[in-house]
Amino acid sequence: MSLIGEERKDYILNQLNLEGKVRTNDLVEKLNVSSETIRRYMEDLEEENKLKRVYGGAVKINLSREEPSHLKREVLYADEKRKIGRAAATLVEDNDVIFIDDGTTTLHMIDYLLNKKNITVLTISVPALYLLIDYKNKELFSGDIFFIGGKVSSMQSRVAGSLAEKMVENFYADKAFISIDGIMMDKGITGFDEERGQLAKKIMEHSKTSIVVTDHSKFGLVQFYKIADLKEIDLIVSDVPAPKEWETYLSKKDVTWVAAT
Repeated sequence: MSLIGEERKDYILNQLNLEGKVRTNDLVEKLNVSSETIRRYMEDLEEENKLKRVYGGAVKINLSREEPSHLKREVLYADEKRKIGRAAATLVEDNDVIFIDDGTTTLHMIDYLLNKKNITVLTISVPALYLLIDYKNKELFSGDIFFIGGKVSSMQSRVAGSLAEKMVENFYADKAFISIDGIMMDKGITGFDEERGQLAKKIMEHSKTSIVVTDHSKFGLVQFYKIADLKEIDLIVSDVPAPKEWETYLSKKDVTWVAAT
């Protein structure tokens, strides 16, 4: 494959990340090549498990419609999640009340909260609870901890459901840090599970500032449950800068993008 061929394949993958799908006719016009050439590019990318060909184009690989277990998610994009967690933690100020959502990315925030003074953390995540308790017992964390109770998911190590939603209604936070399973400009932020998604929506409603933390693998994906439109989000913290094609849209919706370093 020539260098220009690789650049064209990179363009196809970038469009998939932005839109979740590409159309052969659009690529023919944009790249000024034949449909047969586009077909070969797509065949190569499909063999590399980077996209799935469909009639008239291709869609982004979505390997499972089921959410991976918490243990499996821990090892995916671990370095990127650590950087995101560190960057997200810089948004927390002394005396803040914060919601920390379920997720392996938000979990990385906790290591960087230890120098914060008088913060209150509310969480639905069992691993986050254990980590906070451990730091509290070692006198490394001095804030207050509130665990949102409800129906427990053993595989995901979190709580959700109507009881958890009712408990959230008793609190108001300065900032909510939300994990997601998919993000697209026109589809907003989405998740695998409706109970957990509904709880995340409730958490956002009871917070002054809503902050999404996500690595780049979630771009261009739409999952089962819609949590919120992008206009309902204040900040997005990711491991990469905002896609150029999204910048105007994000600016119009008044969404700030923070790229972790």
